Amino acid sequence: MKFPSEVSRSIQATGLAVTLALGIGCNKQASEQPPPPTDQQIASAVQAKIGSESALNGQNIQVGVQGAVVTLSGTANDEASRALASNDAGSVSGVKTVLNNLTVQPPAQAAAAPAPVAPPPPPAESAREKRDRLMKERAAKQREAKLAQRRAQAEEQAPPVPPAPRPVPERVQTVAPPPPPAPPKPVVKTVTIPAGTVVPVRITEALDSSSAQPNQTFHGTVSSDLIVDGMVAVPQGSTVVGRVIDAKDAAHFKGSSLLSIELTQLTAHGRQIALVTDPYSKQGAGRGKNTAAKVGGGAALGAIIGALAGGGKGAAIGAAAGGGLGAGANTVTRGEQVQIKPETLVNFKLQSPVNVTTSRAVGAPRSFSDNSPQLQQRPQ
Repeated sequence: MKFPSEVSRSIQATGLAVTLALGIGCNKQASEQPPPPTDQQIASAVQAKIGSESALNGQNIQVGVQGAVVTLSGTANDEASRALASNDAGSVSGVKTVLNNLTVQPPAQAAAAPAPVAPPPPPAESAREKRDRLMKERAAKQREAKLAQRRAQAEEQAPPVPPAPRPVPERVQTVAPPPPPAPPKPVVKTVTIPAGTVVPVRITEALDSSSAQPNQTFHGTVSSDLIVDGMVAVPQGSTVVGRVIDAKDAAHFKGSSLLSIELTQLTAHGRQIALVTDPYSKQGAGRGKNTAAKVGGGAALGAIIGALAGGGKGAAIGAAAGGGLGAGANTVTRGEQVQIKPETLVNFKLQSPVNVTTSRAVGAPRSFSDNSPQLQQRPQ
């Protein structure tokens, strides 16, 4: 008799298990369902859907969403565009209702033409239909690409079509102008500067008999061109080198000052040329001349003082005393020193002839081979 009760309990347990399983499954399915889209997401999806329609490009269609209710505002070109926009908005997932407030306003340029008959709005396609359509379009594009590739390969394999021959232009006989005459080559000539030629030189450094020493060198520049046989043998500005032959200081008790110099070398046309010239000497005023003047003056002054003091005898005594005074003063007097200041013009005379090779004729422009700067000639 206990068997039926056990069967009943078994059935109840089985029913409870089934109920729990169904509840768990429903809860799991409910938890796995995605949340509904927000108004902003719906608005973006509707705007993207309308923007993908080429027939709606350039039309002022505005989308507003509130509580999953889509409101379309703005203008459409025609009724077909207005209906197409409404269908696109309604096909977006999550849209409850579409309020189509679009007004039909054809474009200004097409106002005069009759409005075309609007085709019936296409039915909204499902996701599967859209997927199939996209697959067909992709397959069609692939076929077109393959056909284009085959045509390109066939064109590459085909022999190229020779271009049409161009008409040969008529040749116009032109006479070229004659080339300009070549400039004359410079004439290189060796000329001889004869002995006795005066070489004017401007000294570039100071010389003084009180400090100069024998064999001391000095420098200068030629102040004017030396012309020989119509050629510039030595251009103005050529450098020269000289030396001190003798230098004497003006002493207290003997002799007068002396300074004697000569040229030894000339640089012209890039070549160094040895020179032999007469010495240029200058002597200063000697001590003896100053002594005579000073002694005579002292004696005269003494005679005047003596005459005033004591007559003839006093004059003689005064003259002797005055002369002694003048001689004593001369013992501390030096003679004049000889000085040659910078920019002084000194004329040297050649003792022996000098051969110079030059290509510059008189009147020709100055050549860059002249290795010294051009100086302005000063009045002599």
